[in-house]
Amino acid sequence: MAAGADRGCLFCAIARGEAAASTVYEGDRVVAFMDLQPVTPGHVLVVPRAHAAGLEDLPEALGAELWQVAHRIGRGLRRSGLRCEGVNLFLADGEAAFQEIPHVHLHVFPRYAGDPFRIDADWQVRDRGTLDATAGAVRAGLTELANT
Repeated sequence: MAAGADRGCLFCAIARGEAAASTVYEGDRVVAFMDLQPVTPGHVLVVPRAHAAGLEDLPEALGAELWQVAHRIGRGLRRSGLRCEGVNLFLADGEAAFQEIPHVHLHVFPRYAGDPFRIDADWQVRDRGTLDATAGAVRAGLTELANT
């Protein structure tokens, strides 16, 4: 078994070629394939070959490579002939964020007027004091990360 692989993980099995997938891209450290439950036709998942359950487990350089591959796939979707008036890149980290398979994966999917994808949120403008306090909390988290 490859280093960092998880025998019970579907995405690891796909990365090893042990489970069926409609592959779009294969690199040494990243693989991309069609989502079995696409939001729109052309919905691709970009995953690291090495198992990483969430962002905490994913080395930053490998994360950057995921986004680089996703960027390329997004550009390819616009040239694919599929209906594509826009592109979303979506990463869910953790169950509360709707991550269903505990292996980091970046969704890349075409968007068009009237498609079925929705994000419902409270998009209210916040006051500067609240935003400044929240920014301070994020800076503190970054400082803690830098000290580990």
